[in-house]
Amino acid sequence: MKSSLRLLFLTLVSAVFVGCGRHDHAAEKKVGGHVHTAPHGGALIEVGEHAYNLEVLRDPAAGKLTVWVLDGHAENFVRIKAAALEATATVGSDKKTVSLKAVANPATGETVGDTSQFEAQADWLKGSLPVEVTFAAFEIKGRRFERLSGKAGVAAK
Repeated sequence: MKSSLRLLFLTLVSAVFVGCGRHDHAAEKKVGGHVHTAPHGGALIEVGEHAYNLEVLRDPAAGKLTVWVLDGHAENFVRIKAAALEATATVGSDKKTVSLKAVANPATGETVGDTSQFEAQADWLKGSLPVEVTFAAFEIKGRRFERLSGKAGVAAK
């Protein structure tokens, strides 16, 4: 009997300390509690009610825009089957189409068409003006997402 009670107690205690999956994210957003940190210092765009994130980072000196597809907690990379991500970037009052090409990474085994990282480089991405990015339709693990927007984070100097 004591071992059954002990097991029940341990189960309840461990349930209290279970990670993010048990949180009420809607309530936490209202009070500003639960926050995820972009691993590269970019800005996170939530994709599908806490299913995934896009981390968007701009290097204003190089004119480079990088996007990583991450899980809902922004902790793990999520590979997708895309050769590019199409987007519209708004710099000041100018809107431009940008195609972020898939990046292969031999160290992780990621390839074009099976990667979590996408990049674009253009002179018009250089400078200090903020950049707002709106992604066209894309798929992550069979789910289609459309018209997601957010500001690009700026790379640390």
